[in-house]
Amino acid sequence: MIRRSTLLAGFCLPALAATAVGFQEWKSGIEWREPPLVTPGETAADPPSDAIILFGGTNLDAFHGGEKWEVKHGVATAGGGSIRTKQKFGDVQVHLEFRTPAEVEGQGQGRGNSGLYLMNRYEVQIMDSYENKTSYDSQAAALYKQSPPLVNACRPPGAWQTYDVLFEAPRFDENGVVVRPAYATVLHNGVVVQVRKQLRGATARNPRLGRRHVYEAHPLKESFNLQWHGDKVSFRNIWVRELELDRGETYPDA
Repeated sequence: MIRRSTLLAGFCLPALAATAVGFQEWKSGIEWREPPLVTPGETAADPPSDAIILFGGTNLDAFHGGEKWEVKHGVATAGGGSIRTKQKFGDVQVHLEFRTPAEVEGQGQGRGNSGLYLMNRYEVQIMDSYENKTSYDSQAAALYKQSPPLVNACRPPGAWQTYDVLFEAPRFDENGVVVRPAYATVLHNGVVVQVRKQLRGATARNPRLGRRHVYEAHPLKESFNLQWHGDKVSFRNIWVRELELDRGETYPDA
């Protein structure tokens, strides 16, 4: 009997070596910039080395209106108005952790309602959607009134939950016409619920009055805010990373 190892040694390996001698690496022709080094956090929830910490548990100094909220034991709880970041952002990665009240009061949109407003106008809904029926495009992790989440990944009331949002800001020409719409990708508790979903415009502030989602030209960077909707939603571990998506590479002709 001829062993398989003998066959490999006598025939296969020399053949592979001969093929490798003539191997030519394919080159794209694009002059790429070297990706900068970023040290990741210990876990996916921990901020990497290039993150901007907006709330680390001690104060809300990074926000306007933070004095209206309660900060206690490393947690910020909504109260008396929305808060808005002092720093402005465009293309961005946002991580935040939130907790809706453990004691359930109300139903539908009246349970643990808040919102992450990117650029102060594009809302990712925050609410208690655990065994709580409401319109699909206004439940937790929906792009409010524009796109329901792919799945309902809500944890029970009183449990900490996470949002990780990748947001691509819209671009406008000199006449205020949209040349690239906004897109959002959302992970809720580590579960993908929105995949580069195109936004049709800013969140309509009062859809009941028939207002549509429309784009209005705005700067490339704007603040984002966390909404006060009358419910004592709590937050912790809020950080962002600015993303450089338009790196200026030139592509050779095909």
